Amino acid sequence: MKTHLSLSALDSQPAAPAAAPKVAIIVPCYNEALTIADIVRDFNAVLPDATVYVFDNNSKDGTADIARKAGAVVRHVGAQGKGSVVRRMFADIEADAYVMVDGDNTYDASVAPQLIERLLNEGMDMLVGSRVTDEQAAYRFGHRMGNSLLTNCLSLVFGRTFTDILSGYRVFSRRYVKSFAAHSSGFEIETELTVHALELRMPVAEVETVYKSRPEGSVSKLNTYRDGFRILMTILRLFKSEKPLVFFSLLSSLFGLASVLLAIPLVVTFLETGLVPRLPTAVLCAALMLFGVVLLACGIILDAVTKGRIEQKRFVYLSVPLYDPAA
Repeated sequence: MKTHLSLSALDSQPAAPAAAPKVAIIVPCYNEALTIADIVRDFNAVLPDATVYVFDNNSKDGTADIARKAGAVVRHVGAQGKGSVVRRMFADIEADAYVMVDGDNTYDASVAPQLIERLLNEGMDMLVGSRVTDEQAAYRFGHRMGNSLLTNCLSLVFGRTFTDILSGYRVFSRRYVKSFAAHSSGFEIETELTVHALELRMPVAEVETVYKSRPEGSVSKLNTYRDGFRILMTILRLFKSEKPLVFFSLLSSLFGLASVLLAIPLVVTFLETGLVPRLPTAVLCAALMLFGVVLLACGIILDAVTKGRIEQKRFVYLSVPLYDPAA
């Protein structure tokens, strides 16, 4: 005997509950034995269903063992540098939302659930926790000034940006993580993370979070001058690769202007006497102008190549399904 089920009966059946999002806490670490246990415990407390992954970068103080005992899943990264660790984290971990936080216990774990909820419900791809603190020792003046300078440099190059591009507290969507190439090897990775979102015009936001000082005995791995210079060089390199027409047009204009300034006295002399007495200068002017034209041509060609590359990156980004809370 066949059983017929009416549409009204189907409609009355309760819908299957939506699957909970898979959340991964990813922590890059190098010699953070004093703080890593607190990091793991704090995030396990506020996100009990999430998995905490600690990526140890050749620590020599027992960071990996302490993290494992605290309940984290520990992975090892041999290539030194935060950028190398981020590259490995993004490649290895599968999740719907990724919370990346430094292992120095200076960021507030309690806001992580709200950040994840906003990321998933509003379809964001990256939320940056901008640092807010009243503790001078937590966010030193030199680091504040350097961060402000680098942020302004990035704004001049790429337009709309963030107020704290060097924050180590970020939440990412899966499609962001799986479309990020991660070329940097050191602390300049934060700059690259920001540029990737701006380049593809991803939906992003910045949320103020409390930033506290390191515990006594814990030392920052960031060198203000060395890493600041590397970050500045990264911005220039990204400017060249992401905005080649502007970059090479500026260089072309400089060489063209130098050629014109050097040529003015020659032209005046030629108009007065009909002679060009300084032939080497005339040759230099012609060479500078020719080089400027070559630079402009390079910029035009590379601009077309860059647009094609960005288009391909966006196709990769869009090929990753967006998490749907209602699914």
